[in-house]
Amino acid sequence: MQIPDVTCSIEAYCSINPSEDPKKVEQALSNILSDIDIKINQESLKATSKNLESLTRIFETIHSRKSQNNFKRQLKHNLIDDSTWFYLNKQAAFANVVALCSEADESPLGPIKVILRSKNIERVIEWLISDSD
Repeated sequence: MQIPDVTCSIEAYCSINPSEDPKKVEQALSNILSDIDIKINQESLKATSKNLESLTRIFETIHSRKSQNNFKRQLKHNLIDDSTWFYLNKQAAFANVVALCSEADESPLGPIKVILRSKNIERVIEWLISDSD
C-alpha cells in the first residue's frame, strides 16, 4: 500500500444513543480508524486525524472485498469542492468490520460519518479505490 504524499484531514462523527456505552462507541471508531484523536461528549463522538495512514483499515477492506466501485460511487456522489464523505455501519465497526452504508438509516443505531478534506481530494479518492497498490 503506497500512501500518497498529500495533506488530508480526516474527521469521523457519530451519535451516542442513550442505550449505548460511550466506551463501546469509541471502540467501534478505533476499530476502523487508527492514530486518531477522539473527543466524546454525552451525545456524540468526534475523531480527527491529519494522517492518511488512519484510513489503512478502510483501504484494506475496500481492496480485500473488491468493493472499490461501491466506495467510488459514494465518494464521487458526496464530493463537494475539496471534501467528500461516506457512512460506515457503527455496529459492524464495533465487531471490527468495515461496512459501507449508502444511507444513514442503514445503520440502526446511526452511522459513523467519515469526512475527508484535501486540496488533492481526487488523489485521495484515487488512492482509496485504485486497483493497484
